[in-house]
Amino acid sequence: MRSAAYALMIALVAVFLVTPAAAEEKRGGESTGLGLHPDNPRYFLFRGKPTILITSGEHYGAVLNLDFDYLAYLDELQSKGLNLTRTFSGTYREIPGSFRITDNTLAPQRYQAPWPRTSTPGASDGGKFDLKRFDDAYFARLKDFLAQAGKRGIVVEYVLFCPFYEEDLWKVNPMNAANNTHQIGRCPREEVYTLRHEDLQEIQEALTRKAVTELNAFDNVYFEICNEPYFGGVTLEWQARIAQVIAETERALPNKHLIAQNIANGRRKVEKPDPRVSILNFHYAQPPDTVGMNYGLDRVVGDDETGFRGKADALYRTEGWDFVLAGGGIYSSLDYSFTPKHPAGTLRDYQSPGGGSPELRAQLGILRKFMEGFDFVRMRPGNEVIKGGSVTASLGGARDEARTARVTVRVLAEEGKAYAVYILGGTQAELVLELPPGTYQAEWLNTRTGRTDKAERIPHDGGRRSLTSPPYTEDIALAVKRVAGP
Repeated sequence: MRSAAYALMIALVAVFLVTPAAAEEKRGGESTGLGLHPDNPRYFLFRGKPTILITSGEHYGAVLNLDFDYLAYLDELQSKGLNLTRTFSGTYREIPGSFRITDNTLAPQRYQAPWPRTSTPGASDGGKFDLKRFDDAYFARLKDFLAQAGKRGIVVEYVLFCPFYEEDLWKVNPMNAANNTHQIGRCPREEVYTLRHEDLQEIQEALTRKAVTELNAFDNVYFEICNEPYFGGVTLEWQARIAQVIAETERALPNKHLIAQNIANGRRKVEKPDPRVSILNFHYAQPPDTVGMNYGLDRVVGDDETGFRGKADALYRTEGWDFVLAGGGIYSSLDYSFTPKHPAGTLRDYQSPGGGSPELRAQLGILRKFMEGFDFVRMRPGNEVIKGGSVTASLGGARDEARTARVTVRVLAEEGKAYAVYILGGTQAELVLELPPGTYQAEWLNTRTGRTDKAERIPHDGGRRSLTSPPYTEDIALAVKRVAGP
């Protein structure tokens, strides 16, 4: 064991001026239920409360997998204080063995598609699908899933489409001509979402209209156009057309819902955002640079998929805290402890590229509770409040060294009133903060247990003030709030 002092290299986060949000009619109309917060459209307003969406959820097969008990699943999310799940529409599914995932919920033994099967043989796994009709049983299951999620205060990100990463995934898809009665979809998998094939486009638009219409009454849903459209040949023109179909369909309906677009893995600055899109989703956004790059667009920025970094809970807990404290509005990690045989997320010895566990879910619930302890819609990235300090890191081997060698600090600030601070890396920290005169309560939070490991009341004449953390492992959070009294 050896110790090393790491000087904090804290880059100032630019403070963006808040500009008026794009006209609501361009972004789907005034939302009911889940909408953008009117005072800060980088966050949500859900059932009258400022909201950040946080989860560690199953692999998107809750509806299309008939062997998955979504009631047990939703109960588990609610019990851990989580408020989001993603679910795929059924226009895409995987097969056993895809991505080396044990009992993958997205690779069902009993597949429920939005289109009905027929008695015509020849599909990859049974009767062919009729793409000109919709399956009533599917939409009944989907609407019950939405209703049950809504009772538990859980928002559903309904993902309409997904590209085909491998040829085997296209071979089993209902939109492949070999698997449907109308022989629609005679094309390579890279051309399915391109506007090049009128018959496919007609089916995709019809499904979009049907889903948007069927789900219009629900206040706990938003629509993502396509999962990871930067793979598999998906074009921007096709994405824009689907967004247009969603918006046009809702013009004739009583309720309006938000539209999300998946932008990139990692980070990217969005130069010309679709005016109908309110949510910019990224995957594997660690570090969360993409939040600052797109902060001035006045939209929610989400890290709505992660889970290919290994199994350790710390990887996904720290990514969530880092992203949200950078100003993100959505965090969703894949949780492979959920399977059809373990719908409450109790499987421990799974094989997968990622992680997930009851402990991780509880830790992300702590993040949500921490943020809800602030009036976060009034807060902005504010690293300029940090004027110095140091972090001590105890390095106990290659794995620990990799985690602690890079120390970062994030601050969300409501100037003069409240400061939310997150430190990733190290084992003890001293921060020098610039604070206006007043009395403050400072509390250091253990991100794994939710306990306050150190608290102090600080009468302050203004200027710089040093705060020292208790010892910690991997990461720690700090809440500084102005209080009444001397």
